Amino acid sequence: MSDDDTAHMRHALSLAARGLGRVWPNPAVGCVIVNQGRVVGRGRTADGGRPHAETVALKQAGDHAKGATAFVTLEPCAHQGETPACAKSLIESEIARVVVACEDPDPRVSGRGISMLSKAGLRVETGCLGKDAKELQRGFLTRVNHGRPTLTLKLAMTLDGRIATASGESKWITGAHARRAVHALRASHDAVMVGAGTVRADNPDLTVRDLGETRQPVRIVTSRHLRLSQDSRLFESAEDVPVWIVCDASMRSSAEAKVWEAAGARLILVGSNGAHLSPDEMLQALGQAGLTRVFCEGGGMLAASLLSADLVDELIVFVAGKLIGAEGQPGVGPLGLSALAEAPAFDLVEVAPVGADVMQRWRRS
Repeated sequence: MSDDDTAHMRHALSLAARGLGRVWPNPAVGCVIVNQGRVVGRGRTADGGRPHAETVALKQAGDHAKGATAFVTLEPCAHQGETPACAKSLIESEIARVVVACEDPDPRVSGRGISMLSKAGLRVETGCLGKDAKELQRGFLTRVNHGRPTLTLKLAMTLDGRIATASGESKWITGAHARRAVHALRASHDAVMVGAGTVRADNPDLTVRDLGETRQPVRIVTSRHLRLSQDSRLFESAEDVPVWIVCDASMRSSAEAKVWEAAGARLILVGSNGAHLSPDEMLQALGQAGLTRVFCEGGGMLAASLLSADLVDELIVFVAGKLIGAEGQPGVGPLGLSALAEAPAFDLVEVAPVGADVMQRWRRS
């Protein structure tokens, strides 16, 4: 690949990144069309997943697509859905060359898009910035390969790992810059998830704020027995911004279920693992519902259950320069470990100052 090819694919990846959190259940794809060194069309997967990036870019390019090169961050689809297959559209536009960052493991595509292009006489090259493209597509790839969304756990803690005082006071441990960063992280995920204890204690609305007009993530609450107040921001706004409640399957016909469904909430029914909802079933159910990227904001018991089940793909920790002491509430509930070797392990990816706080990004080892 030439330096120009790499630059154009990086452009396509930057377009794709703008779709994160906005296009599920489809992948966030970017496409740039170049003719004689000039960009004649570009696009990303539109909000809601349609139209696809290639369709947007081809429409912009028009007749200039003939003889051009298309840089696409994910293998063009080969199946007829609500819109024609992107591989077919590229062929009909008389594109001469297609550069693909990574292949699509979806069984409906998985090599078929590349094969269709090659058989039609187009020059196809793969692997340009493939590692970067797979990183961008982590959520979609995890859902296709493992049936669940990728999960990011966020913790905002003091230097001694506390998220609240003994009385439950937690506003605000971190500063305004860190809170704004959290809103940006919410916006790049399909859904924000918290446990019922967090809802009871903080009455959050879990929306993205102060970032201009944006597509709101689904708001998910895990509550085994639907012990949630109807006098809450989530209940009041369930018809305006989606609220999903993950609860025990035995609650299907309960009075609480009927009240929340009447308010506009969607129930995700799963089994229980002892005294708690099964984390594996929960993530599988969210994957079946179409989610590719979930941003979990605690609390401690939910965090512990996800960590114990080895379902946390990325850990983002905001650390404030404060100390609360042993009587404060810990950021993670009991893990039941008897040996250090059993502790969930993560590799450090990034450390950065955020206002007066520090952000750490960790990836599962």
